Amino acid sequence: MPESTSVEPWAIRFAQLIRRFGAIKAATIFVIFTLLFNFAGSYFIRIWIGNPVHAEDFISATLLTLLSAPWVLWYFFQLVKKLEQSRASLAGAVEELERLRKDDEILNRTLQNNIKQLNHEIEQRKQAQLERESVFSDLEREIEDKSDKEQQALRLSTLLRSIIDASPDLVYYRNEEGRFAGCNRVAEQMTGKTEQELIGLTPHEVYDEELARQVVASDHKVLENNESITEELWLRFADGRRGYFEMRKVPFYGDGNVRLGLLAFGRDITERKKAENLVAKASKDKTAFIATISHELRTPLNGIVGLSRMLRDTNLTSEQFAWVSTIYASGITLGNIFNDIIDLDRLDRDRLELSLKTVSLNDFTSELGSIIELLADDKELTFVAKVYDPLPALVEVDGTRLRQILWNLLFNAVKFTQKGTVSLEVKAEPIDAETSKVTFHVRDTGVGIPQQELDKIFAMYYQVDLPEHQSATGTGIGLAICQEMVSLMNGKISVSSETGKGTCFTVELPLAISKKPIQVESLKVTGLQILLVEDIELNVMVAKALLEKLGQYVDVAMTGKEAIDKARNKEYDLILLDIQLPDMNGFEVANVLHEESLVEQTSIVALTANVIKTRQEYLENGMDDVIAKPVKKSRIIEVFNSLFCEQPIEPHQPKEEPKKDELNTFLDLELLQMLVDTIGHEMVRTSVKVFQENMPEYMDILQLSLSADEKDEVCSQAHKIKGAAGSVGLARVQKIANEIQQGDHPAWWQNVHDWVDQLNQAADQDMQKLDNWLSKQDIDD
Repeated sequence: MPESTSVEPWAIRFAQLIRRFGAIKAATIFVIFTLLFNFAGSYFIRIWIGNPVHAEDFISATLLTLLSAPWVLWYFFQLVKKLEQSRASLAGAVEELERLRKDDEILNRTLQNNIKQLNHEIEQRKQAQLERESVFSDLEREIEDKSDKEQQALRLSTLLRSIIDASPDLVYYRNEEGRFAGCNRVAEQMTGKTEQELIGLTPHEVYDEELARQVVASDHKVLENNESITEELWLRFADGRRGYFEMRKVPFYGDGNVRLGLLAFGRDITERKKAENLVAKASKDKTAFIATISHELRTPLNGIVGLSRMLRDTNLTSEQFAWVSTIYASGITLGNIFNDIIDLDRLDRDRLELSLKTVSLNDFTSELGSIIELLADDKELTFVAKVYDPLPALVEVDGTRLRQILWNLLFNAVKFTQKGTVSLEVKAEPIDAETSKVTFHVRDTGVGIPQQELDKIFAMYYQVDLPEHQSATGTGIGLAICQEMVSLMNGKISVSSETGKGTCFTVELPLAISKKPIQVESLKVTGLQILLVEDIELNVMVAKALLEKLGQYVDVAMTGKEAIDKARNKEYDLILLDIQLPDMNGFEVANVLHEESLVEQTSIVALTANVIKTRQEYLENGMDDVIAKPVKKSRIIEVFNSLFCEQPIEPHQPKEEPKKDELNTFLDLELLQMLVDTIGHEMVRTSVKVFQENMPEYMDILQLSLSADEKDEVCSQAHKIKGAAGSVGLARVQKIANEIQQGDHPAWWQNVHDWVDQLNQAADQDMQKLDNWLSKQDIDD
């Protein structure tokens, strides 16, 4: 082994030397060296043996070298090659051994780490086993304690369940998903289902749809706002009985203050509701009695006043004239007291309301002044009525209420004036183009009112104590009622007075200026692309047929969202937009259309049944014009021509309208005739049939909502009935439904039951009248 080690470096160095010189050079050097060696050997051998050196000796040496050298070289080079391969293999083996040595070191370290980890896990498992045994021991103790507690909880639960089931109140609770999770025996009796059958069901699967919608809405309010609410509603038991319940709903929490759902308690207050209805009926009976007495007394009273006034103009003696004047003044006074009593009853029930009509201020002042002048003449007083220009020719006002206000003031002025003058002054100043502030001054030169009494005279039943004028007494309700009426008209009343010199009452009222409508001859534009946005099918049917008969193209959207989507996909010439839609109102739809620049080249016209808002309000909310329902052909022509005709349309003088017969009280004959002429007799018949089919359902929903005191739902349903009735010309039905839908009316609850009864009767009666009218028509479609 040491020899190999000493030889190996020499052999390797020799092999590397040959590889460095190359095989050809090394072979050449070897041949040359061999030749030289053979030449020298031959020479010295010849010399040594004593023979002479010949040339043949060198030639034989050369031939021998050339014959033997290639084989020697081949063998030698093969040996070197094998040696080099052995060296390379040996180097590779050394490297592989070195790599294996390093892998063994790494594996050894990994094995040591694994052994340490395994030892650690063994220790941990030993510790875990000890802990598990401790936990099992604790758990056994807890199970024993829990078993005792469960027994106690079971006893308490049984007691609580017995108490809940024994309660006469309705009790149930629902989880966060709105599904029943438990109830008491009353709830089982009401629904006709056991608690197990109820669990997991939703209100829509238990109640009828209308009640379910109401219950879900209140549940949503409780869960969304996390607050308790109280509501009253009618519930129907499984056996058909109905009960009026006061429901209290509260959020229901579990451990950790985690909300589990809601808990509901319902108390049957049907008897209380019946008592309230009896009270309401008594109030209605009282009202009916007062109305009947008023009507019955006014008839002879009007005769007394009228005849006494006529007698005053005949040839009478002074004594007779005084008697007749006393009768006349007493009749006027009694009539005024009747008015005050009726209005007092209405004030008690918040039923005081207005009925706006077109009134000429000049004619109104002249008429009122002529009566007051007679009263003033009886006391030898001077009455002066002054009207200052400029004054609107016509205004919208409740003439009856205004007359009653001024009558009270003027009558008091005459009553408390012994000598001198009583005057009525009327002035006006514009507020805007459509409204004027009209001011009435009632002055007298009477006894006056003490300053300390001025802030009390409008109180109910209050009377100024005037010892020197005990004969001038009254009821003490006239001025209080005047103040209520003025407030109802959005005006104000004030007083100034000086004792012994007289009093001045001032009434200021903002009144709408009445303008006559402009009519046009014929439609001057056709082929319009119109989007009709309306949610009542009957209205859609009538309006679409009318527009198409007028040569327009109509698309229909039933909701605000659908209208917006259609406007995004298609450009229209005109959008007829209903204001009251199921998902959003018309103003919100118009706002979206304007914000998205969808109507830059499109006109928007509001369709509305609300006659309270002014046209200006619609224009300010993004509309280009407004058409009132029911839609009439004349109004469509007027609006279309004004929006799409470049040349202004000359109005023509309206024709004198014929007198309306009794049928016009129930039916809108003008609209019906227009519909027959425009869309044809058969289409009108079809529209009426749709109304007849839908009306019972409308009334059922209306009655149910009213019984449940759902004011918003009643108004919404009345709005649908109003629109549907207006579309088929049922004028009286439309008028009554309009009264029902005005939920902001101060005496809505006092009147709504009467209105619904009237609506039910009118629908049946007027539908027969409509059928009779259609049967008499002979129209060629």
